[in-house]
Amino acid sequence: MSDDLNIQDLNTKHAQAMKALKAERDAMMQTKTLEKGLLLVHTGDGKGKSSAGFGMVARNLGWGLKVGVVQYIKGKWKTGERLFFSKFPDQVRYEVMGEGFTWDTQDRARDIAAARAAWLVSQEMIADPKLDFVLLDEINIALRYDYLDIDEVVAVLKARPGDKHVCLTGRNAKPQLLEIADLVTEMTLVKHPFEQGFKAQRGVEF
Repeated sequence: MSDDLNIQDLNTKHAQAMKALKAERDAMMQTKTLEKGLLLVHTGDGKGKSSAGFGMVARNLGWGLKVGVVQYIKGKWKTGERLFFSKFPDQVRYEVMGEGFTWDTQDRARDIAAARAAWLVSQEMIADPKLDFVLLDEINIALRYDYLDIDEVVAVLKARPGDKHVCLTGRNAKPQLLEIADLVTEMTLVKHPFEQGFKAQRGVEF
């Protein structure tokens, strides 16, 4: 009987605590009234930056919104995300602009030309009133190597349409981007299968 009373007491205390927490959360949510296009940055050494960005692409599609994607680095890799989102041509404009990883191309001039071509397409998408969300995948890598002018990129992002959401991915995001972003998430590397000898695998890495 005492165990039953203890459980009942715990349940009562839990219900009271959750009631107080709900009141606190409801009061807090009433103060959140702003609505505008957000600038989001996914960076850090951990895996998941692009995956998080493409998760947001899927979320937009779920709401019937239209999306633009520019991939800066991965080149002509056949990736699961490209294969999947190509099934939504009416909702997704998907542009693969990169020439591949810098250690593959071994040609800085070519990398710069590819990054600048991708940036021109990115600007088109950011300005396009038909697109609700734009993902600039791995643009932080192009900025890290100074293939693009950070001041120009910041100026365009700050001047974007007021309702346009833009997400930038890639490690080593520039401080200037972090300063103007509305959301910054840093992925932290704790453990990675690559370090244990595993190669990149379908459905996980690409």
